[in-house]
Amino acid sequence: MNPMLNTAITAARAAGDVIIRNMDRVDRLKVELKAQNDFVSQVDRKAEEQVIYHLRKAYPDHSILAEESGQDDGQQADFQWIIDPLDGTTNFLHGFPQFAVSIALKLKNRLEIAVVFDPVKNELFTAARGDGAQLNDKRIRATPQKGLHGALLGTGFPFKHPQHLDTYLATFKAVHPDTAGIRRAGSAALDLAYVAAGRLDGFWELGLSPWDMAAGALLVREAGGIVTDFSGDGHYLETGNVIAAAPKTFQPLFETIKPHLTDDLK
Repeated sequence: MNPMLNTAITAARAAGDVIIRNMDRVDRLKVELKAQNDFVSQVDRKAEEQVIYHLRKAYPDHSILAEESGQDDGQQADFQWIIDPLDGTTNFLHGFPQFAVSIALKLKNRLEIAVVFDPVKNELFTAARGDGAQLNDKRIRATPQKGLHGALLGTGFPFKHPQHLDTYLATFKAVHPDTAGIRRAGSAALDLAYVAAGRLDGFWELGLSPWDMAAGALLVREAGGIVTDFSGDGHYLETGNVIAAAPKTFQPLFETIKPHLTDDLK
């Protein structure tokens, strides 16, 4: 197996251990409000420390972009690890079992490695560029779903960007009638992993951060799906806006959403 992927898996499992050990003491955790509707707990920070420890041990010169500790440019800044130690913190704090560790490696502008680990279900989603995507070492593929009719989609509310709520609701209203259903589970990393695994046929969200979607985006692409920003380009890590779907679902989803976007989101 790719040694960098092995390192990311080790780091993700170590962070997952921290999360699981603290699940029964959520009421005693120190929780801070970073911004409106954006929480961070001791567990986020301890899990991130574990991830960074393992990455630094193996690759001390690599750059790191982490949700809680920010950006640290190493001597080999072309290699950048993008880390979310606990994607779905609000879910975790409420005992809602939908959260994950997300780790990606970017070489210059190209995603190379992806790990999304759900410690509750012990589900490990992995990908290395050009080698496909796996769930617990078994190959996964995006669904053969054609179009929106009968599709099951995932999404996320723009809770950090309330100024975009009306625009988002317009996209939701446009997409909803033809689908089998839309799910909002609260972890973009897992939503994207589920698109890769064929559990969802597509996903869209706006206002995300790179650590929310870097690993998930590579999983989708390596599983045969399509990932773009709202303009149809590959700049989702920069814009924070993402559409991901199975190959034959992507275009109908994209075309349904696009007319309802304001100019600053296109």
